[in-house]
Amino acid sequence: MLRLEEINQASAILAGIAFETPLVYSNYLSSRFDARVYLKLENLQRTGSFKFRGAYHKLTRIRDTLGPKGVVAASAGNHAQGVAHAAHLMSIPSSIVMPEWASISKQIATRSYGGQVILAGNSLTESLDQARTLEAEGQTFIHPYDDEDIMAGQGTIGLEIVSQLPEVETILIPVGGGGLIAGIATAVKSLRPQTSIIGVQAAACASAIAALRLGKPVNVPAKYSIADGISVKKIGQRAFAIIQRLVDDMVSVEEEEIATAMLELLERKKILAEGSGAVPLAALTGKHLSNLRGRAVVLVISGGNVDTHLLARILRKGLFKSHRIMRFSVQLRDAPGALANLIKVVADCRGNILHVYHDRLGRHLPVELSRVELEVETRGADHIEELLNALSANGYEVDTR
Repeated sequence: MLRLEEINQASAILAGIAFETPLVYSNYLSSRFDARVYLKLENLQRTGSFKFRGAYHKLTRIRDTLGPKGVVAASAGNHAQGVAHAAHLMSIPSSIVMPEWASISKQIATRSYGGQVILAGNSLTESLDQARTLEAEGQTFIHPYDDEDIMAGQGTIGLEIVSQLPEVETILIPVGGGGLIAGIATAVKSLRPQTSIIGVQAAACASAIAALRLGKPVNVPAKYSIADGISVKKIGQRAFAIIQRLVDDMVSVEEEEIATAMLELLERKKILAEGSGAVPLAALTGKHLSNLRGRAVVLVISGGNVDTHLLARILRKGLFKSHRIMRFSVQLRDAPGALANLIKVVADCRGNILHVYHDRLGRHLPVELSRVELEVETRGADHIEELLNALSANGYEVDTR
């Protein structure tokens, strides 16, 4: 069983290698949730996530026993980059098996850290099977979470939190395979037993919650989640034993809540968090927790390696949901000045036009009409209502579907 002594040893090994990441107080979140809310910014760690801590610590523990072929890991993202970079710093060869659907940006990042990327499998399980094949050929396999050396490395985050905020009362932690929360819980409960440790999962793959309900790790079906870093179908056995003993609560959050939290962190705090890193805030904004009033609460922002194209979609969806963008269409007489008159109505209401699509050839359009679709940047719901009223007053029949 993981002990505080091992986490302290990991801290000594990581000193000067892994960053002591900032613990930032948020006035906005504190006021909103009537608590003292802090953000532990592991998105600023080497390779953009907490995974580097465990990977580097693990490699230092086994470096003297490694063969010439080095190490192998299976991952679609953060573990891949953590192992690749840690191995590179120690001049250890590394092979990283990634699913064939792994994002190009994460493949490029893993290669840039020195890893040899091997694309194999249509799921992480299939990639893991390929990694095990390479293990049989002489490479040492590095497990992403269910390993005490890995958990000890992640546990150094808990040491830092208690050092930075001795009065910490509640810590919210993302949970996938369980290595992160197991390490932090071991450190924090050893130093400050009264602190509440709360795990947060994506509802699309809530394997830890299922394990707690049934009393043992079990496979759960996984739906698509933007929190792909914590979409683990079966929580680790070693991690689960620690979670059962030390974790006070476990909650799940929905995809819309995660996307909203990502947008809020970016807009209000200028913090880029991946879906997995945003789930602690999603648990707050989704009102999944109670009894936090007045408490010193830490949200572990576990990583910031979000795919650029996914981020763009999340931002656009968030802007539509918060009434910052509206899209509508109208039919116009196909005559000079018709489009200019429509644009003038929008401009007079101080709407900022982002896109215009002008269709004259639609199958169901009368020959004398065209359809114009506009996407307009707005200030909120009241501004959208003002725009719709102005359009109606000028004789336009607006379709907002």
